[in-house]
Order: sequence, then structure tokens, then C-alpha cells
Amino acid sequence: MYTKTNDIAFNFDNKVVLVFGGSKGIGKEVCRQFAEAGAVVYNASRTPSNLDSVTDLKCDLLKIEDIENIFSNFDSVDFVINVAGTNLCEPIEYINVAEWDRVMNINLRSFFAICRQAVMLMKKQNYGRIVNVSSIAGRNKSIVSGVHYTSSKYGIIGLTKQLANEVSMNNILVNCVCPSQTMTEMLEESMSKQAIAQLEQKIPIKRIATPAEQAAPILFLCSSAASYITGTAIDVNGGQL
Repeated sequence: MYTKTNDIAFNFDNKVVLVFGGSKGIGKEVCRQFAEAGAVVYNASRTPSNLDSVTDLKCDLLKIEDIENIFSNFDSVDFVINVAGTNLCEPIEYINVAEWDRVMNINLRSFFAICRQAVMLMKKQNYGRIVNVSSIAGRNKSIVSGVHYTSSKYGIIGLTKQLANEVSMNNILVNCVCPSQTMTEMLEESMSKQAIAQLEQKIPIKRIATPAEQAAPILFLCSSAASYITGTAIDVNGGQL
């Protein structure tokens, strides 16, 4: 397992961060890093983050009313991070319309609904940062996922770019990151050690990313160092594209 000494010190004292999908994987690491940097962190998901420094809010992304209810708890929010998503791997002939709709609703429609609520709140304070998590699949193709997943991840990039064009004049910056395979619990459970080793040989850096490496660029996009960055998609993929 790759480890490194952290040479970055973010300071987000008293910033309010709302992470959708912060209970597992990259999202949980995003919550942890924001909390360590002094932010007040909320995780909105179906399951708890189990992090002492994070407040969990129950949210089913298939229910627009759940998303609206989450935002009704806030008078202001500084950063909104969209990490939640689902991934299915069937070829197109096995995908029915109901499955297509479910993937698109979780991976894209929910991002629209979250961004809409976030913008309405952030415009009142003339400040905000939104970071959407797409995928390497949204930049090219997926080696395992279905057309519904890849289509939704392309859609996130389009949503990000268009929304940035609309709201950057309000000091609301909107960006997205496109992570590749990451050594989360789900990946370790779904792939054998042999399959992981074979995948790593196809990556120029020769290893799979850690959740910490995927979370740090998200924090960067919320920092003052990224004050002139909006409407961009940052590839975090070890050189695969």
C-alpha cells in the first residue's frame, strides 16, 4: 500500500461543508480531511459515516424531497461536495429502461437537484464552492461499467461546466474531479489481488490511487489557491488518459 507524508495544510476553520455520499470510500475521506482542516462537516447519505467529527444526515438521493429537506436545515453553506453514485456493469442489451433511469437518477438527476439547492443558498451569501465527482469514465470510457454509468458521468461534467458559466459571477465556483480506480473497501471486495495487480500494471504510475489522493484535489478546489478555477474537470487518474 502506498503511503506518503502529508505536506499540505488546509485551513477551513468554521467553514460549513455538506458532503453528499460521505459515508464510504472517497466521500468518507473527504469528510475526514475537511474535519481535520477545521471545517464543520455534514454527511448526507443513507448510511452514517461513523466519524466522530462529522454530523450525519439521512438522505436518499432518489428522493428529491430528501435533498430539499437537507438544505432546509442550513441558513448558509460554504462548500457542497457531490460524491454519491452507483455503478452497474451490464452490456446494453441487458439494461432495461428502469435500470437506466435508476442509474441516471442517482448519478445525475440528484447532482442537478443538489446543485440547484446549493446555488439558491449560495447566491444569498454571494459565495460558495461546489465540487462534483465524475469519473475517468466521463472523460473517455469505462473498462467495466455500462453505458448508463458512463453517460451519467459525462453528464456531470456538462452540468458542472454549464453551471459554472451561470453562477461564477456570484462568486460561486463549480468544478469537478474525475477519479480513476481507487483502493476503497468496495474495490478490494470486488476484485481479487491478482486482478488488482493486473490493473496496476496498466496504470502509468503502476498503482491504484488511495482515497486520500482523491480527496485532496477536492479540498484544493475549495481553497483560496483555486480562486480562479471554475468550470474545469480535473483528472486524477495516475496518467491513464
